[in-house]
Amino acid sequence: MKIAIGNDHAAPDYKNEIVQLLHQKGIEVKNYGTDTKESVDYPDFIHPVAESVHNNEVDFGIILCGSGNGANMTANKYSKIRSALCWNKEIVALARSHNNANVLSIPARFVSKEQALEMVTTFLETPFDGGRHLQRINKIPKAT
Repeated sequence: MKIAIGNDHAAPDYKNEIVQLLHQKGIEVKNYGTDTKESVDYPDFIHPVAESVHNNEVDFGIILCGSGNGANMTANKYSKIRSALCWNKEIVALARSHNNANVLSIPARFVSKEQALEMVTTFLETPFDGGRHLQRINKIPKAT
């Protein structure tokens, strides 16, 4: 498995712990995030993650910013991305099982590092249920 990860200045510590967890699980990581807490523009670090998932270069993406909103909005601009902004592992499980989320957006200023790690584990371990949910997610993309 291969995962792309990206973050802004609100989450370099979170990203580093998540990368360590992924490596412990034998997962290859493409790190597009910043390692500094100096202010940066989150789209610069989220677009490469979304593009990697969109182009099937990686299996999943994990993105982090302060609220998770800006990162999530940026990722969801790509037609093949189903990014889910999650704040607990129960929401993560539903995002994977019902929505087949392929990107996890974490609000670093609103969850603890321990919660973030639990969310990542849940994201990786929860399969998509398919069935009636597939027909629903197939209705998500809309050309304008």
